[in-house]
Amino acid sequence: MLRVSAILPVALMTYLPLSQSQTVTKKTAPAQAAKPAAKPAAAVAPAPKPMTDEQKTIYALGLSVYRSLGQFDLSPSELEFLQRALSDAAAKKPEVDINEWGPKIQALAQARSERLAEREKAQSQAYLDKAAAQPGAEKTTSGLVYKELAPGAGASPKATDTVTVQYRGTLVDGAEFDSSYKSGKPAQFPLNGVIPCWTEGVQKMKVGGKAQLVCPSSLAYGDRGRPPVIPGGAVLIFEVELVGIGNGTPSQ
Repeated sequence: MLRVSAILPVALMTYLPLSQSQTVTKKTAPAQAAKPAAKPAAAVAPAPKPMTDEQKTIYALGLSVYRSLGQFDLSPSELEFLQRALSDAAAKKPEVDINEWGPKIQALAQARSERLAEREKAQSQAYLDKAAAQPGAEKTTSGLVYKELAPGAGASPKATDTVTVQYRGTLVDGAEFDSSYKSGKPAQFPLNGVIPCWTEGVQKMKVGGKAQLVCPSSLAYGDRGRPPVIPGGAVLIFEVELVGIGNGTPSQ
């Protein structure tokens, strides 16, 4: 049997104040980390002032000049030289003699054009290979890739015939360089007076039909191209609809 004296000290300890040695340390909540200061808002560049009609025309002059320089295949650093030359010429303080270095421009143009053509042909070869592998496509011995898009029911032209066509021409990047649809009426020309790709390809069509002609540069404008619209070595893609042959009534 337990004595009351044995229980009492334990019970009393429950209600007696804690001694100094038993002081409870209160936990303090950790301080929150200071939020980083907000970044200042980026300054908004002022909108350019609207150009006058005369300024727009001068700006267009710059675009035209740049387009005419396409055959030179200028790098960004070379464009800086060109801009410097314009500034120096305006200040009448050129750093080189135009009479000495001007005659070398044509040779540079020729070399750069050849470089551009080789690069264009290398890039275009992949497109030709892909086009030739499409269902229904036919690659001829000349390199033309011909694909019928819609069958015709009429006659096929000869190389000596004049044909009436609707067509759209694009580069491999999809850029359109020519279209009869923009004029609102079909084009007419002798079939032996156009690029070899057309002379060969359109003869495979029948009046009322539509076809795609993928033309390697050797059957189009070669390494020289038709700057600034068609680069040297470019593959050309035409969608052609044969409307009629000769002066006969076009098909409807």
